[in-house]
Amino acid sequence: MLDPEFDENKEDIQSSVQRYENMINQQENAFFDAETLEQIAEHYFVQSRFDQALEAVDLGLSHYSYSLELITLKAQILGEMQKPEEAMELIENAILLFPNDIELTLVKGYLLSQLGQHEESIQLFLASLDRTEEKDEVYFRIGLSYQAWGKPREAVDMLKKCLELNSENENALVELANCLDEIGKIEESIPYYKQFIDADPFSFTAWYNLGIAYSKLKQFEKAIDAYEYSLAIEPTFGSSLFNLGNTYMNIQEYAKAEESYQLCLKYDDPNPELYCCLGASIERQRRFDEALTHYKEAIKVDPLWDEGYYGLAVCLTELDKWFEALHFLKKALKLNDTNPLYWTGLADVEAYLGNPVSSDEAYAKSVDLDSFFAPTWVKWAQLHYDLNDFEKCAEIMLSAIDELPEEADLYYRAAIFLIKAGQFKEAFHFLESGLLLDYDKHEIIFEYFPNMETQKAIYKLIQQYKK
Repeated sequence: MLDPEFDENKEDIQSSVQRYENMINQQENAFFDAETLEQIAEHYFVQSRFDQALEAVDLGLSHYSYSLELITLKAQILGEMQKPEEAMELIENAILLFPNDIELTLVKGYLLSQLGQHEESIQLFLASLDRTEEKDEVYFRIGLSYQAWGKPREAVDMLKKCLELNSENENALVELANCLDEIGKIEESIPYYKQFIDADPFSFTAWYNLGIAYSKLKQFEKAIDAYEYSLAIEPTFGSSLFNLGNTYMNIQEYAKAEESYQLCLKYDDPNPELYCCLGASIERQRRFDEALTHYKEAIKVDPLWDEGYYGLAVCLTELDKWFEALHFLKKALKLNDTNPLYWTGLADVEAYLGNPVSSDEAYAKSVDLDSFFAPTWVKWAQLHYDLNDFEKCAEIMLSAIDELPEEADLYYRAAIFLIKAGQFKEAFHFLESGLLLDYDKHEIIFEYFPNMETQKAIYKLIQQYKK
């Protein structure tokens, strides 16, 4: 299979990969030196095509069995394929041949961490610090080990040491931000990103990651600026386009979000999440028929994508196609029965179709999954209000207040339902609490009491709390 007359140095990696694949698929003769086979294996490795990477590196080792680079790469591939024991055996044998090679030590440390031996991994890395000039890389590996160990604070310390030695280590920058986010200090990553950008202002990925940090801090205008800088440098970078769309959704700029998602679809491979986000941006603009087509595309790409079925249901309810909406809500719940929004959607549809028992059960399930979303409590109480079951309404509101004691709207509704149930003393207690929390929200009361005499009596009481 090998033709030694070919000069590999004259071709680039893409043509090498093409020639390699022709050799494999068509059983052609071709020659590859060890370095080129390493590059081909790395090409597959970075694309997470581990089986092909392993095949290429094994071919290399069959001809260059003592190539340290190929041995090291094979161990890394096996690690990513969740075969750390096999990888460790390979590394241990290589260390017998090359006991002073620092790269083998670093790979061994990574494998120890993957095997759950985090402390041993860290000790090995620390012992190797005196053996290498690339100390930033060692601190980076220690940070990753702490991260895998579930110790993000310690990981932060190591990653900061890495960046002190090499502020241009972008991988360390990303992991630092992840760890800071995990411990609730994402704002501390901002100066590091800015320092990196000062050193390399044309790093579109650095601008992108800065945008992520600002997004997590809900500083959406700054996030938009960062994503747009990223796209000014690399207009086809799908991740920035996608996140820019998400940020516009957060500030309710739905047309701009749609534009970003459409561009992302142009440059990135289609995926169900992107189709759903595009559908949502169009749905928010009340172009429901058009939004339906994108939700359908999402489930065509992945029939198990529950968000696609939910998106279809939302649009269908807006189009008064309630039975069709019910069908898709049940499909979404069959795929994912832990999303409270799906249960609330099901409850809304069942209520509209005149199935109060099913609706009640669905609302109960929704608040059981998420008791901190006030609109679901309000809808659930309204279901029983429409059935003239005022005591049940009040009971639901009191449960809601237990979960959300700062929500003034819930106190007013509790007062309304208690008045309707004839429990006036309790009602005025909750009315007083609502007025003290947020006086301006009292207007809701008058929607439930159209009788002018009743309104006058309530108004007189309310006026006592006017600021």
